[in-house]
Amino acid sequence: MKRKKLVVMGFMAGIPVAGVIWQHIHYIVGLQRLGHDVYYIEDSARHPYDPEALSFTTEFGYAARLLDGLAREFGFEGHWAFCARYTPGFPTAGLSLQEIQQLYRDADGILNVCGAQEMNDDLLASDRILYVESDPALEQIKVDQGNHDTIEYLGQHRKLFTFGENVGTDEFPVPKHGLEWLPTRQPVVIDFWETSDAPAADALFTSIANWGTKGKDVAWRGETYLWSKAREFLRFIEAPREAGERFELASRVHDAETQALFHSNNWQLRDPAPLSDNYELYRRYIRESKAEFTVAKDQYVRLRTGWFSDRSACYLAAGRPVIMQETGFTNHYGGDGGLFAFNSLGEIAEAVKMINSDYAKHARAARAIAREIFDAEKVLSSLLERAGI
Repeated sequence: MKRKKLVVMGFMAGIPVAGVIWQHIHYIVGLQRLGHDVYYIEDSARHPYDPEALSFTTEFGYAARLLDGLAREFGFEGHWAFCARYTPGFPTAGLSLQEIQQLYRDADGILNVCGAQEMNDDLLASDRILYVESDPALEQIKVDQGNHDTIEYLGQHRKLFTFGENVGTDEFPVPKHGLEWLPTRQPVVIDFWETSDAPAADALFTSIANWGTKGKDVAWRGETYLWSKAREFLRFIEAPREAGERFELASRVHDAETQALFHSNNWQLRDPAPLSDNYELYRRYIRESKAEFTVAKDQYVRLRTGWFSDRSACYLAAGRPVIMQETGFTNHYGGDGGLFAFNSLGEIAEAVKMINSDYAKHARAARAIAREIFDAEKVLSSLLERAGI
């Protein structure tokens, strides 16, 4: 493969939480390992969040320090920039504005990871921008509802990729309206997560999740589809008691009555802040878990998107089995050894029983799925080939 100049665009300095950081690092390092010249750029009119100040701010010192440290650790020194597009003159850290503008003109491909990048005149000098959607359903519904801004925005991309592997198929009910949605997967740099250590005897089924995210519920054709995972966790709150196992959820569940309900059903609740604030602690937590149990967002489940979690892919890479709510992903992989889908409490209990009956087998199966399905070099070489880059 010919060496290409590629740009990854995202928001890991603007929203510096561990899961977001790893998501972007997998793209950067995966493309590097394919032999490409890779840059990471944040160029946004949104104010970054500073966890030291505990607020969004016009200052971007924390964002710059974070990116500088990540660049030194993961090998993209001199290949990053933060552009404060919200401030007159567009001040930057890392590359200068002039260097960013030239990079947009020269790049063979620009990956708009999570579809979070706003368009500006500098960026639109390129006709090689790739939309990489991590959260399927919302944009497709907006298109079906005739949202002009969404239709225009998507049209500014050379190709549209989505983690919703059923989008654009008969399994997914939202019409395509002439758009070609190409399935892609969460790239994971497998060796970042692999461990030869078996989990401790007291290790738990765990997960990390936002509890009450608001503002992204969507109404479509007489139904409301929810963004928050809270309702789905409550639907299956009896799972650990039913399975005879202890589960742990790292999430901010503030309501005392809900906390008590979790505890009465064999759950432990953990403060997610230390894990979210430190990407090494986040990785260690996954590696030290016994397995993952997690739900999916209502939007993904009822619309049969085929979505899968990038965090869950990291559990698999660590050799930790995963039990995840069915979204239609089993049309493509998983559903048995190492990775189990569920629609009911009984299916959760059965999956736990199978994992406990031969843990070593299911740990090996989890690793094998990660290598076959989510390996960053496989995922990204396929994406670039189908984008014509």
